[in-house]
Amino acid sequence: MKYFTFFSSSFAKIIIIFLFSILVSASAYTHGDFLHCLSSHVSSSTSTHEPIFYTPNESSYSTVLNSSIQNDRFFSPSTPKPFVIITPFHVSHVQATVYCAKKHGVQIRTRSGGHDYEGLSYVSYFNVPKFVVIDLRNLSSVSVDVESKSAWVQAGATIGELYYAIGKKSENLGFPAGDCHTVGVGGLFGGGGYGYLARKYGLSADNILDAKIVDAEGKILDKKSMGEDLFWAIRGGGPASFGIVVAWKVRLVPVPKKVAVFDVSRNLENDATKKLFHRWQRRAYKVDKDLTVYMTFRTTVSSTIDQNGKNVTKIVLQADIRGSFNGGVDKLLELMQKEFPELGLQRQECLKMKWVESFLFFNFFRSGESLDVLLSKKSNINLLSFKVKSDFVKEPIPNDVFEKMLEMLYEEDVGKALIFVFPFGGKMSEISESAIPFPHRAGNIYAFQYQLSWEKEDEEEKHVNWVRRLYDYLTPYVSKNPRATYFNFKDLDLGTNNLNKGGHTSIKQASIWGTKYFKNNFYRLVHVKTKIDPTNFFTYEQSIPPLR
Repeated sequence: MKYFTFFSSSFAKIIIIFLFSILVSASAYTHGDFLHCLSSHVSSSTSTHEPIFYTPNESSYSTVLNSSIQNDRFFSPSTPKPFVIITPFHVSHVQATVYCAKKHGVQIRTRSGGHDYEGLSYVSYFNVPKFVVIDLRNLSSVSVDVESKSAWVQAGATIGELYYAIGKKSENLGFPAGDCHTVGVGGLFGGGGYGYLARKYGLSADNILDAKIVDAEGKILDKKSMGEDLFWAIRGGGPASFGIVVAWKVRLVPVPKKVAVFDVSRNLENDATKKLFHRWQRRAYKVDKDLTVYMTFRTTVSSTIDQNGKNVTKIVLQADIRGSFNGGVDKLLELMQKEFPELGLQRQECLKMKWVESFLFFNFFRSGESLDVLLSKKSNINLLSFKVKSDFVKEPIPNDVFEKMLEMLYEEDVGKALIFVFPFGGKMSEISESAIPFPHRAGNIYAFQYQLSWEKEDEEEKHVNWVRRLYDYLTPYVSKNPRATYFNFKDLDLGTNNLNKGGHTSIKQASIWGTKYFKNNFYRLVHVKTKIDPTNFFTYEQSIPPLR
């Protein structure tokens, strides 16, 4: 009996090892075939450049992979890695990658700036041995046409590169997008994109005039050839479900030669600051479209001298208030005194500068810094490891709820937990929620973003649970049916497709997270997906599934 047990155990181990070796060989065979296919098709293209392939065997692989990871959570050795990174110099290289990936059953992840909050532009949690990353860093040209007030920008460019190109050509043109200069336009435009000009001109995606996308057949389509449905879908519905956008044509908008800005901090132990938020909830979305006032809440260390002359430190709550106004300082101060007198904004706290220079200011660059810093693809803010969740608010939250929300910040390390509130209204309320897939329009007074950062890898669960508790606490006070969230703040807590089982995700299952991002626009996205990519080649953890 003992002999039989030993034999069975040993035989089982041999079988497992044998099967594993077959699996590894098959995987290597697939990888080799894919690379051979890619090399063959690229060499026959008309491009004078060769794409650069990085495999894990090359010393530069990790450098390239990590170069635009903006969230330290995904530096971990346990994070799934692509078997090759492709950095195309020409659109034909993207076409070749799509053709070969489809032929050999390889999944694609497309990376522009690497800011995806769940790392989905360079991580695949499913079918790990068979995914590649197309890093668009070399497709980053920007061409500005001042006369037509438009620009073509390749999808590998960052917002900073776009702002830089606009600023070099004109002092009176701008583009509505965010303030973080290292964010890639490929992802931002595809999910919406809001910033200080949103209340005046809408989202980045509202100002897209044309695009070029490589579809599942490897064809390059523009607005005319892709058709109305697909052009609608990629402006806010996540292009990665439908293809690979390689370039966008954007509408440039008028801005004054100089804008007025401020970035101030106030102690929340001061009742006036608490009253400021209560008023902000009720007024920020109604004020002049040219004014945007944005707030962040966090803990910080305060130092004071007591009556005995000793330095006393304690943790306090702080509000950071940023503002941007498309006009002069005098008018800004007049508006702020009228709308938010509790802030007590002073003239010396305001600065006047070119529109493009305001992004240096909001990214903490030194005064007088050259615009060239906008070309850097490396953030000058240490983002650490972080988790983000988001909400949209339709009614001001009660004062006592606000107080409790702030108290929860004390539960985390000083300065590591952040609550952002960004006002909507203005142009955002004037655009139909079905105009593009981004549906969060009239009726939404502001957006919440909850962010928690940490340094120790083994404490991830603890910190992520804090964000989830805060999110749960605010459930009764935010949007409902569905509880909406912003697609560009991706959150895998909402659910995922069944790719790890090789299974099919039902529309009913996907709608659980899909309607939170897109409301009823989710079902039109399903229709477009079914028409454009019925075999579901472009798939990932939260991609739009086709009807089966």
